[in-house]
Amino acid sequence: MHIMKNFYLLLIALFIGLNVQSQAIYKTIDSYKLEGKRELKIQLPRNYNPDEKRSYPLIIVLDGDYLFEPIAGNIDYQSYWEDIPDCIVVGINQATTRTDDFFYDNESFFPSHDGASFYEFMAAELLPFIEDNYNASNFRIIVGHDLGANFINYYLFKDEPLFRAYVALSPDFAPEMMYRLKQRLSILKQETFYYMATADADIKAIRASVLESDSIISTIENEKFLYKFDDFEDANHYSLVGRGIPKALNQIFTLFKPINAKEYSEKVLTFEGSPYDYLVKKYEDIEHFYGFEKKLIENDIRAIAAASNKKEDLESLEKLSKLINKNFPKSMLSAYYSGMCNEKEGNLKRALQRYKSGLLLEPSQSVDKEMMLDKMYEIQDKMKQ
Repeated sequence: MHIMKNFYLLLIALFIGLNVQSQAIYKTIDSYKLEGKRELKIQLPRNYNPDEKRSYPLIIVLDGDYLFEPIAGNIDYQSYWEDIPDCIVVGINQATTRTDDFFYDNESFFPSHDGASFYEFMAAELLPFIEDNYNASNFRIIVGHDLGANFINYYLFKDEPLFRAYVALSPDFAPEMMYRLKQRLSILKQETFYYMATADADIKAIRASVLESDSIISTIENEKFLYKFDDFEDANHYSLVGRGIPKALNQIFTLFKPINAKEYSEKVLTFEGSPYDYLVKKYEDIEHFYGFEKKLIENDIRAIAAASNKKEDLESLEKLSKLINKNFPKSMLSAYYSGMCNEKEGNLKRALQRYKSGLLLEPSQSVDKEMMLDKMYEIQDKMKQ
């Protein structure tokens, strides 16, 4: 009983800790378009510094009353493990205005009356408000559920769509929407992600419509259009949300992800240039595609170092070492890989000096004091031989 009590106390402490890290900021925006105030929930990245030049992808969440927390939690969790970038998440509360906000005309099936006002509110007021107050990049994602998942599509019909990625969770499509989408998505000139999901126990009418839409959208031939569809088993209209969010994020940020075993064996090792060239190209592609710079991470460093060693490419390892010194001057990483490079060159005395210097630096995720000492002893043994 005592053990169980401690276990529950630990769980409570963990949840409190997570809550402290990712608490929402509550803001109210005065809207001329909506003729009133609108409440927002905002989650900023951990260690967010408004004075830094770094910018972050912006995720707009409709129905923020209930959809903000699962999305913000997923972002906080996956970005912590560097699987996706840090993001700014903004939820719009719509509990009392939802029907009006998502209203569309019964003949044109486009937003009208209050729906048109909400549509204009996004571009004319909300996005400028966020960009004026936070370091948001131009890579924007919008997320909606049922009626909200229908509404997000209207932003695709602008001459220059407001968003680069659209997450439609069990969309309750307006009439003609699926055919209009096919026509619009077929001619997009900028890379656009589109994620859609339903489930076996989804609302029957919505499920039928979504499945039909998938059969139409999946035939689109446009290299700029990136599409992913999920039909979940053992999920309903509400529970599919929890399963769709991480799947959508993984799809949207595929290129951003750390180098895994598959990428290492199929792309890094088979790359025509050096492993270092592959790393540079990967990070340049990320910046070009998403519009923001990715910070060098340890996982990718280890992968490129391993490939350089496997290919006996000392020049690649030297360039990697210099890049690490530039990005992590106060970390043991710089001393460790610099020492490795000297060791490969046969300069054991210089390698030993670099490993020793690392003891005075800060440990990293993968390199600590014990590793540095092990390398020192290993070099000293080699020097005695």
